[in-house]
Amino acid sequence: MASLELTRHHNSPPMARFGSRNKSSIWLSDGCFFLAGAMSALLIVWGLCSFIIPIPNSDPQLNSVATKLRSLNFPTNTFTTFAPDLLHDAPDTTFYDDPETSYAMDKPMTNWDEKRTQWLLHHPSFSAGAPKRVLIVTGSQPTQCHNPIGDHLLLRFFKNKVDYCRLHNYDIFYNNALLHPKMGSYWAKYPVVRAAMMAHPEAEWIWWVDSDAIFTDMEFKLPLDRYKDRNLVVHGWEELVKKNHSWVGLNAGVFLIRNCQWSLDFMEVWASMGPQNPEYEKWGETLRSTFKDKVLPESDDQTALAYLIAMEKDTWRDKIYLEKEYYFEGYWVEIVKTYGNISERYNELERKVGGLRRRHAEKVSEHYGAIREEYVNNKDVIGEWRRPFITHFTGCQPCSGHHNPSYAAQDCWNGMERALNFADNQVLRPFGFLHRDLLDKSVSPVPFDYPAV
Repeated sequence: MASLELTRHHNSPPMARFGSRNKSSIWLSDGCFFLAGAMSALLIVWGLCSFIIPIPNSDPQLNSVATKLRSLNFPTNTFTTFAPDLLHDAPDTTFYDDPETSYAMDKPMTNWDEKRTQWLLHHPSFSAGAPKRVLIVTGSQPTQCHNPIGDHLLLRFFKNKVDYCRLHNYDIFYNNALLHPKMGSYWAKYPVVRAAMMAHPEAEWIWWVDSDAIFTDMEFKLPLDRYKDRNLVVHGWEELVKKNHSWVGLNAGVFLIRNCQWSLDFMEVWASMGPQNPEYEKWGETLRSTFKDKVLPESDDQTALAYLIAMEKDTWRDKIYLEKEYYFEGYWVEIVKTYGNISERYNELERKVGGLRRRHAEKVSEHYGAIREEYVNNKDVIGEWRRPFITHFTGCQPCSGHHNPSYAAQDCWNGMERALNFADNQVLRPFGFLHRDLLDKSVSPVPFDYPAV
């Protein structure tokens, strides 16, 4: 949506089906009938004895298969225990049945924690895993892009997010409708996030990701345990926001917000600085006087968030986490030039660790990501060259074609191509292909035991 087109400066996730076909032959001789009867009697006696005396399996192949299957230790009733039941909706009354319930930001929601808990109690199949269930929300404007390649770029950006969600079993919602007529541009995301909370009470976290942000570490997962006592996570530096009063001390283009009453209350206050408020122009003046480096004259969501953290810290600050330990989102200018060195460091690691080179099904990619993470966290192995989690093309506007005048348009488009192909290489690898050149859309087959060969 239009919020994604803001020009900003920035500082700097078996069934083994054993079938057997038995062929039977029928002999019609009296002798064979006699033998069949004798054998039946013997089998009955043998079967009765087997309850008392175990009969060893003499086939070494079957023994081997059985041993391997037991070693896999499959959980029982996995699907019935953990998979949400999508075909059932409880008849019990919930907040959905209340005609006063509104999805719009104009009418506040109250007692949301209780209402959400009640819904989960009525839908127990969604309760398992609920504390770590994430819904990714993104979107773009409702109209066609002015940039001739803009719609193609948005499609590729969205594909990247769908790939990440598929790898980590996350749901995703893409919106291109303006849910509040007065909340356009960078403010358009908040009515979407609020509606998503109500549409998905099973999700603990709503993760907004701007359309111009690309997942560039497809294996990395959010450290949700780190945020267990917080309700809002953004990329930023507390000193820059609170002490220096810099509007670029954080970035609001990617944020993780808990699905709870605190978040609804906070977004109501946050959005009150937006264009739907009669005091909108006054808020612009207040924000510019507080944050001296603010460029835009009007009130924007990023500076508004910085204001709430810096000036109303006693009210909200304790539940907000400014993440600076990894690229929760990172400024593209300083990142895209590092992809080559990063790829070589990861290839060097795989040459040393044969298990990471092993071909595998895409569905088990998280297993290999967890193994790789042990090495990546060792600074002596990867050092500063770990993949950036999210590369954010702030200042480039893929849909409108406009860009920050401090760099050339071609730098934006080449940077996007490199980032998209860098991420796509991680997706295509289990399918057996790679982009050899990050500026080339063509792909080549991956040799067996790559990159050791």
